Amino acid sequence: MRAFDKNSTHRLVVAGAAVAAGLLLTACGSGTGSGSGHPGGSDHRASAPASPSGTPGRANATGAFNDADVTFAQGMIPHHQQALDMARLADGRAEDPAVRRLVAAIEQAQDPEIRTMRTWLASWGRPESAGHTGHGMAGMMSEQDMRELAAVRGRAFDRTFAELMIAHHDGAVLMARTEQREGRDKAALKLADDVVRTQSAEIAELRRILDRL
Repeated sequence: MRAFDKNSTHRLVVAGAAVAAGLLLTACGSGTGSGSGHPGGSDHRASAPASPSGTPGRANATGAFNDADVTFAQGMIPHHQQALDMARLADGRAEDPAVRRLVAAIEQAQDPEIRTMRTWLASWGRPESAGHTGHGMAGMMSEQDMRELAAVRGRAFDRTFAELMIAHHDGAVLMARTEQREGRDKAALKLADDVVRTQSAEIAELRRILDRL
């Protein structure tokens, strides 16, 4: 009886070691490659900060993302910021009620979107700036454009603002359509959809304003 117990114990130990080794091999072989063949470049996984309980922080975790998502956020932040700068010039200068309503809509939408994109970049471990100031991107105003906008008031401001903001929005829609084609992150793709929808509608409204000014 003692011999049977000793042999049974030995077999259980050996079997347990084999199972543990198998589980270890399975875990080591379960990783996926970084490249997905997606036109936006290599896919990455967001590295979310741990919460106090040790679980990943949900606010910053946006899942899989790629280089197109990073480029979209890095470019759209300064693009949005310039739109806000243009909108703020309307204070004390804009005359047309429709222009003032559009200014309020731009400020309400784009300021929170800037904060959101900064959160994404932080969670992705990417810098906010890609080494450019935003000048040269589609639709961006020059310093001269901004000075000319600041120098006019009333009806002249409304017309200049509408003309410049149409060009600015056209650039944002172009950037968002690139993200729609090439992006990976679901939240970034949704923001791109929002930009295309809302700014296309605002372009149509700005053109109507120009027609009657």
